[in-house]
Amino acid sequence: MSTLLTHIAISDGKIKRSSLEVLSHCKQLADQNGHTVEAVIVAPEASSFTDEVQKYGASKVYTVEDPIFKNHMNTPVLKALAKVMEQANPYVFAFASTEGTKDIMGALAANQQAAVLPDVSAFKFTDDGIQAKRPVMAAKIMANTEAKGDTILVSVRSGSYDLNESPTEAEVVNIDFSMDEGELKATLREIISASGDTIDLNEAEAIVAAGRGVKDEEGQKLISELAEILNAGIGASRALTEAGVYDPSLQIGQTGKVVSPQLYIAVGISGAIQHVAGMANSKVIVAVNKDADAPIFDVADYGIVGDLYKVLPPFIEEIKKIKG
Repeated sequence: MSTLLTHIAISDGKIKRSSLEVLSHCKQLADQNGHTVEAVIVAPEASSFTDEVQKYGASKVYTVEDPIFKNHMNTPVLKALAKVMEQANPYVFAFASTEGTKDIMGALAANQQAAVLPDVSAFKFTDDGIQAKRPVMAAKIMANTEAKGDTILVSVRSGSYDLNESPTEAEVVNIDFSMDEGELKATLREIISASGDTIDLNEAEAIVAAGRGVKDEEGQKLISELAEILNAGIGASRALTEAGVYDPSLQIGQTGKVVSPQLYIAVGISGAIQHVAGMANSKVIVAVNKDADAPIFDVADYGIVGDLYKVLPPFIEEIKKIKG
């Protein structure tokens, strides 16, 4: 019997949904293959999140608490995770593919002499290792990759798996840890948040994305109204962020953010491959564009051919009626 360990990422005092998606999948794999599933939380108040983590099947939850984890800094996080790995001895250590994970994953693998499968969209067991699907070439191609070894690290893109509750009575193990910031060669003094990113697009259940067709304040107002009624994040194409219409933090695409919401509404977006690379993994894609030949319709589940200024107002009113 092997152990599948999942890292639970904390951001702004909340568990990142993508981490629980990975934990849900690990629970499913563990049940299918006779393994155990455990989790680790590294945060100043890690123990306060254990009840929520237990809802998704972890039989044991490791907590590492220290004020130094208030902001993500590679050195203390690496030290903490290495300490947990020495105790848990996992066969697979799974992460959500966050920016923090990308910072530390290679170093942790080198430290633990582990194999690595980064930024995958799916993974499963083979007879002698792990097989994964990994989007490459701006998500135009899915590469089948494999890793073998005594320990394998894998990071999973947000939205790749659904959340499935499987409540357990987990054993909570507190790991002793202490580290003085004076020991650090580099420290983090301040985090300046982007002004436009009011909802974390990587965690958003729904996203309304604006493209070149949103050409004025009236269009932006419609985008904001639709997003508000759906409790959705607002995204934008590269054309609008480069023009200064939307904050660069909202850019979705190959050179922006890669998102995987349950619902993605593309408004006035033509669907260039660079943009599609950032949202193709969305569960349901709705496109609104006046050009019937726009490439966005090739990836959309539902398409509306029409002028967004005529389509969105009745669309918004209808959603209001349904919600009301």
